[in-house]
Amino acid sequence: MPETRDTGTPDLLASLEGGVLTLTFNRPDARNAMSLDMNMALQQQLAAAEMDPAVKCIVLTGAGKAFCAGGDVKGMAARGDGTVGALTIDQAIHRQRVNQRATAGKLFKMPKPTLAALPGAAAGAGLSLALACDLRIMARSAIMTTAFARVGFSGDYGGTYFLTQLVGSAKARELYFLSERVGAEEALRLGLANWVCEPEALAERTQEIALRLASGPTVAYRYMKENLNRAMAGEVDDCLDLEATHHIHCGQTEDHREATKAFVEKREPRFNGR
Repeated sequence: MPETRDTGTPDLLASLEGGVLTLTFNRPDARNAMSLDMNMALQQQLAAAEMDPAVKCIVLTGAGKAFCAGGDVKGMAARGDGTVGALTIDQAIHRQRVNQRATAGKLFKMPKPTLAALPGAAAGAGLSLALACDLRIMARSAIMTTAFARVGFSGDYGGTYFLTQLVGSAKARELYFLSERVGAEEALRLGLANWVCEPEALAERTQEIALRLASGPTVAYRYMKENLNRAMAGEVDDCLDLEATHHIHCGQTEDHREATKAFVEKREPRFNGR
C-alpha cells in the first residue's frame, strides 16, 4: 500500500510506494497552475526526498487532465503584477532565484532519477519543471508549450536552459518566440519525450518505468547522473576524468559485485544501494 505523506497543502499530493515518491500537482480545476502553497510544498518534498534513503525515484505528475499550466495567470491579473506584488524588485528576484533552484534545479541535480508523467498540457513553468526531470512520458493527448510570449514573460524555472539542451538553440528559440503547441508525437520526435502512450495506460506505464528505476543501482545512478549533467556543459577532459573517478568508485560497491555474480549466474541482479 502507498504511504501517503503530508505536504501541508491539498495543492500537492505525495505518496511513496516501492521506493517511488509520486508528487502530484493537485489543482485540476485550474489545470494545476502553481500556487504559492504548491511551490513551497514542492520545495520541501524534493529537499526531503534527496536525503531520504527510502526514496529511490521521484515521479512528478498532475491530477486530472493537465500536468501543470505554469504560473497562475488569473491570479497575476487580479494582482496587476505577475512578479513583484508587495516585494521590492530585489526581494522578488531573490525569492524567484531561491524558488527556481529548490524546484527545477533540485529535480535536475538530485542524485536520483526523476520522471515527469504528463496526462495533459505542460505549459510555461510547468513545461520547465517537466524538462528539468531526467525522463518524460506523455499521454498521446498531452501537449507542451512554452506559453511565455503569450503572457509577456521571458520564461523561468530553467526552461530556456533545458529546452536548448534537448532540442538545440534554433528550435528552442522558435518554441519560445512563437509559443506553438507541441503534440506528444512531435515531442517524441524532437527528443522532448522519451515515451508516448495512450491516456488510459499512462499511470501503469509510469509505474512500470519508475519501479524499474527504483530497483536499479542507486550509487551508480547518482554518479551516472552527475556525469551526464556535467557533460552538458563540460570540457571533454573534465568529463573523462570525472567518469574515471566515478567508475572506479562504483566498482567498489556491493551492487557491482552482486551484478557481476548475477551475470555469471544468468539471473537478474538484486540491487540494495550499497
